[in-house]
Amino acid sequence: MAPNDSAETIGEATSTVVGRRKTARYIVPVAVAGVAAATIGLVPALASSGDPDLPKISAQELIEKIAASDEEQLSGTFKISTDLGLPLDGLAGSLVPGGGGKDGGAAAPQDKLMELTSGTHTLRVAADGPERQKLSVLGDASEYSVIHNQGEVWAYDSASDEVYHAEAPEGRDAGKHAEKAPKGPEGAPATPKDFAEQALAAAGDTTSVTVDGTAQVAGRDAYQLLIKPKQSGSTIGSVRIAVDAENGVPLKFTLSAASGGKAVVDAGFTKVDFAKPAASTFAFTPPKGAKVTEADELETGKDERGAAQKALPGQLAELDGLAGEGGFNVIGKGWTSIAEIKSPGGKGLPEAGSGDMPAEAQGFLDALGDKVTGKFGSGTVFKTRLVNALLTDDGSVYVGAVTKDALVRAADAAAK
Repeated sequence: MAPNDSAETIGEATSTVVGRRKTARYIVPVAVAGVAAATIGLVPALASSGDPDLPKISAQELIEKIAASDEEQLSGTFKISTDLGLPLDGLAGSLVPGGGGKDGGAAAPQDKLMELTSGTHTLRVAADGPERQKLSVLGDASEYSVIHNQGEVWAYDSASDEVYHAEAPEGRDAGKHAEKAPKGPEGAPATPKDFAEQALAAAGDTTSVTVDGTAQVAGRDAYQLLIKPKQSGSTIGSVRIAVDAENGVPLKFTLSAASGGKAVVDAGFTKVDFAKPAASTFAFTPPKGAKVTEADELETGKDERGAAQKALPGQLAELDGLAGEGGFNVIGKGWTSIAEIKSPGGKGLPEAGSGDMPAEAQGFLDALGDKVTGKFGSGTVFKTRLVNALLTDDGSVYVGAVTKDALVRAADAAAK
């Protein structure tokens, strides 16, 4: 018997609140999916006659099941494919000097894990509660691993024989820093049922959520939660989450673009085991002869990276913290929300040949951008399959998971 095709709705708060409530329990899977983009969800796995026959469940009940999941131990193989329609490797190479490898000077995770935002990658993952996790990105003849083990973080790149070492942030290990853990706000959902009801109530009329059949993922029976925008103008077509029917752990996430075609992001387990991993899984000793870099040694590279960031369009690096200065505004709601950001000094894109931007970056941006005009004046729209941004010549930025036309309409409305 197929699960209920519930007509319940849920807002964009679903993925945000679910993630906030049970992040520690999803551990590696959600962390990996999060690398690809802040709003990554994932593309539909097609149903087949071999899909498992599971008891009926409503969308609210399935959300409750996710929220109630208490699995903190797992190991397995995880595959992620990302197609944002943007040559990110080329952008990183143009704008950020020393971006990893032997020339980069360190196997820092923040640099290496950016590779997951494009192409297809196979990972091995393991977790044993909040104090021990391991993620390994497997290459053709190399491996890059990040290990968090009781207050320490190690990263090792076998291709360059480089090691990165840092202390885990305070509060990361629940056992050591439980007293520093943030307390939830008053009125926050106290039970999975409370959480599901609040998430559904917050939906309004922007989103549809249904239980859309079943699937087998990594040999496990799963329900499929389908989340779709009701609004027009969004670049997101749907988000599908395969949820383990037994323990409520998300096993596979798929994000499809409204324009169709290949999945923007498709990430999920190909093998998974919920038994406790061996303690040796999280043990690490730098190989003899490997170059070891301590996290505090990388502080000296901040000035160099800051100089590179200032070359970004319209000095976008300066936009951090604008919300507190009144330069940040949200237009619309739900899936078609657009962030309006006023650039300091009203600066737009540097003109070609002005010397304010590296030639490689200028060529890259010229290839990406579409010139547009409207009541707001003129500007350039930079496009990916998921997120688009309009940078006006007077320095305003409009960005969201919306179409180019939606950005132009927002800029026109703001110009009135």
